[in-house]
Amino acid sequence: MPREAPGASIYNIPNLLTVLRLLLIPAFVLCAIESQFTNPGWRWAAALVFTAAAVTDYVDGWLARRIGQVTAFGKIADPIADKALTGTALVLFSLWDLLPWWVTIVILVRELGITALRFWVIRLGIIAASRGGKIKTVLQIVAIVWYLVPLPELLAMLAPWVMAAATIATVVSGADYIVQVVRLRHQAGRNGDGDTGAAAGAVEPTPQDDKA
Repeated sequence: MPREAPGASIYNIPNLLTVLRLLLIPAFVLCAIESQFTNPGWRWAAALVFTAAAVTDYVDGWLARRIGQVTAFGKIADPIADKALTGTALVLFSLWDLLPWWVTIVILVRELGITALRFWVIRLGIIAASRGGKIKTVLQIVAIVWYLVPLPELLAMLAPWVMAAATIATVVSGADYIVQVVRLRHQAGRNGDGDTGAAAGAVEPTPQDDKA
């Protein structure tokens, strides 16, 4: 698993961007509630705040790779901020009857469950972010923004289809992650110790770069 960089400060730029993403969530909620998902101005405001928060999710990972800032805080806070942002949007959609509750529940259970699994096997190794996980993240963000922006009716009608694609990618990538976790645990049992990263295909990604 990635080790904390010697002398790395918790107050580095990637971590501050992660905190900013958390702070933007209440602002997003305020804009969304004010919009009632009918007022175009507030809907644009909610979409812009959400997009800005989502961009920090990419930028903090990129910076972490560029400047090699690894902290325990970043490894824990980034996935929490990521799930909190998308989860909040989905719950709001369901509260306003824009999205069936079962879709929100399926996505939240998958995201929270995979996060729990990630921490469960973290001492054995960190599984690399898969292509499916990255596609899932992009589709979720696109789907949420699609619901937020006041688009013409014909385009707005496509929002459920984009969310359906995001839901399928979420479930499929989650199943793939579970398979990798099972393999990692099985390899740990065969080796009889915790040093299974290379054997099980685990890697050492930088913190704030795990889109499983």
